[in-house]
Amino acid sequence: MLCVTGSPLRLITWLAVPVLFISAVLGLVGLACLLLDLPGEGVGLSTTLFGAATAVTGVTGGAVTWTSAWQRRWLRLAYPAALLVAGVAVDGVRLPVAVVVAVGLPSVALLVARYFVERRRTAALVAAGRLPLGGCR
Repeated sequence: MLCVTGSPLRLITWLAVPVLFISAVLGLVGLACLLLDLPGEGVGLSTTLFGAATAVTGVTGGAVTWTSAWQRRWLRLAYPAALLVAGVAVDGVRLPVAVVVAVGLPSVALLVARYFVERRRTAALVAAGRLPLGGCR
């Protein structure tokens, strides 16, 4: 059993996390390509990146407020598996650096902004006594 810390995730947020993670990582790699003057090569998708996104999705699945039992049983397992299968399918596909940077850098900004929003939300819940500071549930 995994111990959940922080506030519960909404389902839509949980579904968006791996997509934002993948695009943010690709955006940062694309930015590095631009800074190193390597835009002609493109940025390749990898199974490793999708595997990391699958791990993030699997670990955060315990913090989701599921609306029904079938979601908890099926979606919690099927969505990460689908991400991993997609990663195997697109392994080696190269994307233009400009596209990756244009999509990835806003994803980085969105993830950072969501981090601060969730951090404030969690602090407010703890202060109101509606969220325990730690422990497993």
